[in-house]
Amino acid sequence: MSGKDVLSFVDDRLEELHEASLYNEIRVLEGAQGAWVVIDGEEKLNLCSNNYLGLAADEDLKDAAKEAIDEFGVGPGAVRSIAGTMSIHTELERTLAEFKQCEASVVVQCGFNANLTVIPLLVGKGDLIYSDELNHASIIDGCRLSRAKIRVYPHLDTDALEKMLQEDADHEGRKLVVVDGVFSMDGDMADLRAIADLCETYDCISMVDDAHGEGVLGSHGSGIVDHQDVHGRIDVEMGTLSKALGCVGGFIAGERRLVDFIQQRGRPFLFSSSLTPAEAAANLAAVKKLMASDELVEKLWDNTRYFQESMREVGFDTGKTQTPITPIMLGEAGVASEFSRRLFDRNIFAQSIGFPTVPRGEARIRVMLSAVHSREDLDFAVESFREIGEEMGVLD
Repeated sequence: MSGKDVLSFVDDRLEELHEASLYNEIRVLEGAQGAWVVIDGEEKLNLCSNNYLGLAADEDLKDAAKEAIDEFGVGPGAVRSIAGTMSIHTELERTLAEFKQCEASVVVQCGFNANLTVIPLLVGKGDLIYSDELNHASIIDGCRLSRAKIRVYPHLDTDALEKMLQEDADHEGRKLVVVDGVFSMDGDMADLRAIADLCETYDCISMVDDAHGEGVLGSHGSGIVDHQDVHGRIDVEMGTLSKALGCVGGFIAGERRLVDFIQQRGRPFLFSSSLTPAEAAANLAAVKKLMASDELVEKLWDNTRYFQESMREVGFDTGKTQTPITPIMLGEAGVASEFSRRLFDRNIFAQSIGFPTVPRGEARIRVMLSAVHSREDLDFAVESFREIGEEMGVLD
């Protein structure tokens, strides 16, 4: 083989990640998601899954998936717009719309694709987007694909957002304000009432990414729009089925005309097969379970309050979280990486998060709590954090 190694730059980038303690070692789970998982043949307390309600291995969801395979097969066989829409898909969409108290919903392959589907349909070249500086990567990529001009406002600063809207009051194109409902690294929430007020005043489309609010906030886990009582005031609700609902998939909910438009022109809907029948059925079972009972959501919040209060009593900084997302702030990436390694050695799976996912100097262990954690699990975690914190000198 001759010629220049055109991929040599990859070696340099990987080395830089190792030197900065930012190289992510991907752990492989050898069984189902749960309060404890098996990695390298050993059981580890699972503190970094998005499985908020423990539904990823729920028996009712598994039974629904198996029954759907027997009835519908293992795959949709086509894109949704040609021959890939099955009755299990439309039943899921009707149920999601009822759950979200919207006219209609449409399901796509994942939450990331949901943002790539809808944002470029709402705005395009000559239009304006106003995006929180800490919005998720899928929002950022959806905005870029739209070719609209993007104006980024400081995190949760609705005063700064209003100033931008005032500056653009005479803009003739469409305007979109898009925001995460719950921010995945810090666990804080957007003020949707303030955003709805601004959008109504300045004639903007309002959109919320409710990925970490689904199954967590609101009555029966119906999301942040219900939690903040802004039904009918947010134009577009994007949600995921891959976190609290335990399976995989994404959806957009809103007015029926919006959903109809997505089905006609949304590229991930039109050009990629959607959920398998098993996935659609499992998701449907999850939504119905939440609509029937608030028990899992209440248990999640009981665990959240107990763990966060216990960690703060020990002396850890849990940041500005308002949700079960619990950042344990440690500062430098090297410290967070070493802390995560020591936790793993004590049979706790809790990954470190560093730049560029979070700003430099704000590295942390992000603990994700679940309804399936027992009080004993949480006590074990708090004590392990305390012991390692004292060993490493990160506690006052």
